[in-house]
Amino acid sequence: MSVVILGGNECMERKYSDMCREYGCSAKVFCKPCANIRDRVGAPDLVILFTNTVSHKVVRTVVDNLNKDTMLVRSHSSSMASLQKILKESTEEAISA
Repeated sequence: MSVVILGGNECMERKYSDMCREYGCSAKVFCKPCANIRDRVGAPDLVILFTNTVSHKVVRTVVDNLNKDTMLVRSHSSSMASLQKILKESTEEAISA
């Protein structure tokens, strides 16, 4: 399962990737806005938006260009506990589908 994380804390970027790997997911993490984010995101299975730490412009750019099959999860908190909860629920849904 491929995961894209938008927002979050820069110092936690590596930990976000490691947590995704623990759940068998490959991850791309974008903590700050970057050029051509639409192209860099690609076609993931899951997009996680940490809404407290991501700009509206980045959210609009990515959400407007998602595939209809892509799961989108919004979380106000960008903690490891909230990421773990999201990954656990999402991987269970993917397995049962």
